[in-house]
Amino acid sequence: MTTHAGAAGLSHVRCVPADEPLANAWQQAADEIRARLAPWPSVPARDTAPQWRLHAKTPAGAGQGDFVWWPLVPAHGLGTVAAVQRDALRASGAVVLCTSVLPSGQVHDTLYTADGVYRVAGVDDPAFFPALAAFLDCGFAPHDALVLARAWRTDGSHAHVEDAEALGAWPTVLETFPTVLGQVPSPGPFEACPARLGLYPVLPSAAWCERMADLQVGTVQLRIKDPAHADLRAEIARTVAAGRRVTRDSAWFINDHWREAIEAGAYGVHLGQEDMAALSVDEVATLHASGVRLGISTHGYYEILAAHHFRPSYLAVGAVFPTTTKVIATAPQGLAKLARYVKLVGRHYPLVAIGGIDAGNLSQVLDTGVRCTAVVRAVTEAADVAAAVKGMQREFARRASHG
Repeated sequence: MTTHAGAAGLSHVRCVPADEPLANAWQQAADEIRARLAPWPSVPARDTAPQWRLHAKTPAGAGQGDFVWWPLVPAHGLGTVAAVQRDALRASGAVVLCTSVLPSGQVHDTLYTADGVYRVAGVDDPAFFPALAAFLDCGFAPHDALVLARAWRTDGSHAHVEDAEALGAWPTVLETFPTVLGQVPSPGPFEACPARLGLYPVLPSAAWCERMADLQVGTVQLRIKDPAHADLRAEIARTVAAGRRVTRDSAWFINDHWREAIEAGAYGVHLGQEDMAALSVDEVATLHASGVRLGISTHGYYEILAAHHFRPSYLAVGAVFPTTTKVIATAPQGLAKLARYVKLVGRHYPLVAIGGIDAGNLSQVLDTGVRCTAVVRAVTEAADVAAAVKGMQREFARRASHG
């Protein structure tokens, strides 16, 4: 077992009741796993961090911060009485995890939280629930902690050996992670895009995109959020035409409006999680058959797995820092999480970091190993747009020259 100097046990999670042997065993095992995950920076202070109580027995009453696991749910689902009890626990603010073990040995997890219902299929491991406690203690939301815990393997096969010095036993082997259930079938991998997308301005109009073509910016996104925009098709057509003026590594994307983008002959489209989830089987097949490149937004491990299901051209992760350009329900991811996403996903997809990135923090972001950063205000609010773009491009070029 690899532990790290100064590593402590759980700070924000208690396995209860204290006199229950199973709870004590969970607590001890979770402490050991938590130590193997160290160092983990920026753990929230006790008075602001979520405090969790993981129950070894179903409690008579529960509230916010209670986590109840039912590990032996029949494959056909809960009966009426149990379903009523589950709903009552959830209504009280508790999180409920129902697990079914299939004859094949695979496990299906259904997680009920105040925010939604999350379903995954994976492989069982004896240390699953202590691992869940450890990831909750790191401050992950329950659905992200769930998929990290399902990735955990007692034999250590969930982590790449070369990552151990920096990340300890953090899960970085994508193949050990569970599958997100309930999505339409994937038609196959989308067309690839450059591994180093570099500086990636996300801009509100064709006029802005045309300025990037004048500067020969290789990766650009047109993001017009209003579907009723009077000149939507014209804006997309102008942007596609501008992208064709870039003579090297041109990879220009249209946000959201995928039908219009395909019609205009766009190189790629970018969709959010909700937009992707709203597509029918036929729509995903149409998108794939068009040959267009696809980027998908993600905001954590669960959403990374949901996007991975479709084998997109790239994944975007964020927001890295607080941002005013978009309302995001999740807290800023921070550099520590971004570095872990790079180790997990960067072996399989180009990864785009987005959210609050500018010339002042670009170097810190690139230190995580990410090779592309989306920027908004760093371009649109720059006093000298050309100088701002060229300055950030020089930082990318410097990194590329050093491998």
